Amino acid sequence: MFNSQNNMNFSDLILEWYDKNKRDLPWRKSKDPYKIWVSEIILQQTKISQGTKYYLNFIKKFPNLKSLANSNENEVLLTWQGLGYYSRARNLHKSAKKIYFELENNFPKKYETLLKLKGIGDYTASAISSICFDEKNAVLDGNVFRMLSRYFLIDKPINVYSSKKYFRQIAQDLIPDKRCGDYNQAIMDYSSMICKPVNPKCDVCVFSGSCKANLLSMSTDYPKKLTKNKNRFIYFDYVIFTHGSKNLIQKINRGLWVNLYQFPVFKSDSNISLMDLKKMIYEEFKISSDNIELINENFIKHKLTHLQIQSRFWKISDAPKIKGGLYVDNFEKYPMSRLMHKFFEKYNSKLSLISV
Repeated sequence: MFNSQNNMNFSDLILEWYDKNKRDLPWRKSKDPYKIWVSEIILQQTKISQGTKYYLNFIKKFPNLKSLANSNENEVLLTWQGLGYYSRARNLHKSAKKIYFELENNFPKKYETLLKLKGIGDYTASAISSICFDEKNAVLDGNVFRMLSRYFLIDKPINVYSSKKYFRQIAQDLIPDKRCGDYNQAIMDYSSMICKPVNPKCDVCVFSGSCKANLLSMSTDYPKKLTKNKNRFIYFDYVIFTHGSKNLIQKINRGLWVNLYQFPVFKSDSNISLMDLKKMIYEEFKISSDNIELINENFIKHKLTHLQIQSRFWKISDAPKIKGGLYVDNFEKYPMSRLMHKFFEKYNSKLSLISV
């Protein structure tokens, strides 16, 4: 697909651009693998503009591997609160314990050994091993997929697993023998800042004369993706049981938000009627819900990867005893999902009984 000379020109051009235009990011001030690891995990599903403040807060709370390994999960989830995809935080915590206690605080340096840690995949292992230890492993994320598909005019859909090996080989052939970490950061910066998903800056691109998509005026046609099914809708009816100044919450024991807290919730695939909800409340808690009150007339919406949650919140001045339930008057000590916080942000001022 390309010869060694092309390879050298590609890496030289992108490193030359990077040396002049690289972003000033807090985790780039260090080669500490712990800090690079934290930053990469945070940025997996988060934009840099939002992730930077979470990174700084996380490092302030857990400045090193020892502090994270010796923390409890509740502390970690509270610090992570608002970032979503909480399995990232749980895996980060578990792997920190493994490195500190089982590996005697010796952070793995090799790509293969990094892959053995929970929550670390191909991309993160490549980033850490190259940036911190200059191992020759090319990163491959959505931005890099896009840039390579445009540059080489690759028709393989990037959201199909079978395409990954093909793109991975190209990325690995392009990475230079030296400055591997800088190159990986350079191509990540370049692909997100110049080779953007919408309105790519082809007019200032250093590859404008060699990028096949640009030469054919087809940049916006790439990358190719297979059409996926539309998001499925699911309906959550949260019930806020109040007792004086306290409100009932439960710890979630499975699923995406495991070990976070929320109000008792009833889930369904359709928008259920009030009569059906009352029946469900009685069947679950054996209490009458004649005094039930709807708090939000419009659904609070929360989008996950392939799921859109439509949620309503109801208040009942009753206090059933629920196994594992807690009546609290302040939620600051209890990590909760972004969906719960959307509700607090919009309706807390109207509900004097709810404290955050």
